[in-house]
Amino acid sequence: KVIWTVLVTLLGYASSLPVGDESICTAEELAKYRIIFKGKWSQTAFPKQYPLYRPPAQWSSLLGVTHSSDYSMWKKNEYASNGVRDFAEKGEAWVLMKEIEEAGEKIQSVHGIFSAPAISSGTGQTSTELEVHPRHPLVSFVVRIVPSPDWFVGIDSLNLCEGDRWMDEVSVDLYPYDAGTDSGFTFSSPNFATIPQETVKEITCSSPSHPANSFYYPKLKILPPIAQVTIVKLKKSQLGLSAPFINLPAKSNEIIDSVS
Repeated sequence: KVIWTVLVTLLGYASSLPVGDESICTAEELAKYRIIFKGKWSQTAFPKQYPLYRPPAQWSSLLGVTHSSDYSMWKKNEYASNGVRDFAEKGEAWVLMKEIEEAGEKIQSVHGIFSAPAISSGTGQTSTELEVHPRHPLVSFVVRIVPSPDWFVGIDSLNLCEGDRWMDEVSVDLYPYDAGTDSGFTFSSPNFATIPQETVKEITCSSPSHPANSFYYPKLKILPPIAQVTIVKLKKSQLGLSAPFINLPAKSNEIIDSVS
């Protein structure tokens, strides 16, 4: 009877925790963060086929979610959902937001949705605030590369909790991804659906290995980051205050290449 009682207790405790491999967050309270997205998509950094008009290089709005490991917005080497497809191809967020809402209702894996305004050029920054919960310490988001067939940047399930404490600050360089739903090679390619759909893949300087690809730089070992995100924990005295313009330290990402 004692062993049975212990097993039932342990199973009940386990069922109340997020499913996944990440360490359990034991922080006692919610935490608020400011997320700053910085575009580094300049003509100097990425000279090949750089979009100058119709439309010029720019970024869509940022759409993100705080969640547990039961939920996944997108994952490398897995198929993009219909919502991620619509967002990556057209910047339309309605289906993706519905998917997030349904996941939150069914398995209570979502704590909140956050968004930040679009950036009207390839360089610049945008920001917003988000809230994480000990049972929902993960952050995911997507930002569409405009113009592009189905290309985006983002983060998949970044854990802001370390044991019993929230991280003070984290910064991540971002690289382009292909959603696997459109077969266009260049920024301005017309719609050309990928049938059958492929999985989400990181775009590199050599993959797809085709001279027509807008990110094809065969002389490079790796692409420079096309964007950067910084997530900063807000102190209690900062909550509710208007967001300052944070001047992030510059990191060179220029390509030295003679690609025509």
